[in-house]
Amino acid sequence: METILPTEIKARLAQGEKLTIVDVREDEEVAEGMITGAIHIPLGQIPERLSEIPKHDEVILVCRSGNRSSRALGYLEANGFKGLKNMTGGMLAWEDEAN
Repeated sequence: METILPTEIKARLAQGEKLTIVDVREDEEVAEGMITGAIHIPLGQIPERLSEIPKHDEVILVCRSGNRSSRALGYLEANGFKGLKNMTGGMLAWEDEAN
């Protein structure tokens, strides 16, 4: 499984790069904040919302700690998706980087 650090994502976003980020957390978690521009698709909805995720582009998956996003990555890979990356440490690590 390919991973990406929150610091790398922040640097790329700061340079103006357009990233495809999919946040697989639940509604109440996302209500507390999410990465600007991310697509919110809760983990349980991934199977019926596959068409919203680019199949051959780089896609960064995010959750609270990295566990659910790694499960989403495995599911997407099994369904032929390429270029997937899991954000190491999830939003907990993202928020640590902000402090």
